[in-house]
Amino acid sequence: MPPQRQPRGLSPYGMPARHPWEIPLLVVVCVITTLAMLIALAACIGLVLDGKQPNIYLIILVFAPIVVWFLRGMSYASMRVNGVKMSPTQFPEGYQLVVEAAARFGLAKVPDAYVVLGNGQINAFASGHGFRRYVAVYSDLFEIGGAAREPEALAFIIGHEVGHIAAGHTSYWRQLGMFVAPSLPIIGSSLIRSQEYTADNHGYCNRHVGAPGAMGTLAAGKYLNKLVGFDEMADRATVEKGFFVWISNAMSSHPVLTWRMWALRDRSRHGKLFWRPNRPAGAPPAGPYPSSYGEVPTLPPKPVP
Repeated sequence: MPPQRQPRGLSPYGMPARHPWEIPLLVVVCVITTLAMLIALAACIGLVLDGKQPNIYLIILVFAPIVVWFLRGMSYASMRVNGVKMSPTQFPEGYQLVVEAAARFGLAKVPDAYVVLGNGQINAFASGHGFRRYVAVYSDLFEIGGAAREPEALAFIIGHEVGHIAAGHTSYWRQLGMFVAPSLPIIGSSLIRSQEYTADNHGYCNRHVGAPGAMGTLAAGKYLNKLVGFDEMADRATVEKGFFVWISNAMSSHPVLTWRMWALRDRSRHGKLFWRPNRPAGAPPAGPYPSSYGEVPTLPPKPVP
């Protein structure tokens, strides 16, 4: 029997795979960052020799290694003094999810994990400082892990964040190499989107059944996530098209949700980075899903008094 074709979202051993565009884009961005820093250094030296004051942007580029180190240290310090650290006695369910994800991805050490006040924001992130790595989950997002909600969605999200650590996205040298990425239209945002797809592969490997709930939470929030039709929204990835759809994705740091949902559902290929997904040949058409667009608006009949 011939071997089965391995889904591109996983390695041959069932571990998460890196998005194929990630490393090429990382090389390009690192080269641009290095050139920008060298040019800034030469410009600063020239200005100083001419008795002129370099502007703040040139100074930041020259001292980027210190800036990155300082910002990472401040972020970690903020977690240590303000965040609620997950442990066997504080948020034990979340702590256990972090431990399990770290073991699944082969990390040598379990990263620190914190719950921080979200104030209504739905977010989570991973970072590090020195040899320490940590995960931070906003309290509003952590609430989806309650018994009355969807703990599997929280497991996916924690797997996604621990996946950033496992894939090396939180290292000092990578973040220094990506220093100018936010200022690079298309290229910089595409690199960050490819990293998000890689982290999604980790989240899927960690708890694939939590993917719909996690995406539903990002789409509609922590209370309405169960009202989101995962397949219905994923199907729209192939039909929502046009220049502004393309540019909305291209300029975003995260894949647009419809494309991201499609990638989490279709494990035969990596998530689309530049062009919208295409429905495979022979696949049934999407929907039909009910919509009022194009209908003549009408009011319901008035009740008879």
